Amino acid sequence: MMLKPSIDTLLDKVPSKYSLVMLQAKRAHELEAGAEPTKEFTAVKSTLRALEEIEAGFVTIHPDPDEKRNQVLLRKEAERLAREEEERRIKEQIAKEKEEEGGKI
Repeated sequence: MMLKPSIDTLLDKVPSKYSLVMLQAKRAHELEAGAEPTKEFTAVKSTLRALEEIEAGFVTIHPDPDEKRNQVLLRKEAERLAREEEERRIKEQIAKEKEEEGGKI
């Protein structure tokens, strides 16, 4: 039985078998968690879907992992700050509405 995609075509995309396994596992976890797929799949399992994406060239190893890590941390911090700002605005709106209701009674 021939597996698709083949290991030879996949190793053309990544430097080593270890890198391939790590990239496949990370992408499979992302797909399982609900990440947006980059293409239509023929496979059903997320691990094989990840391999299809790697073979197509849609998923690659980031050239600077530390920079990628920093970008992820910055994005998470920005999302946290945005949530806090939204929560603050909601609390202010509630306080304002309560104040207006207090004057009407």
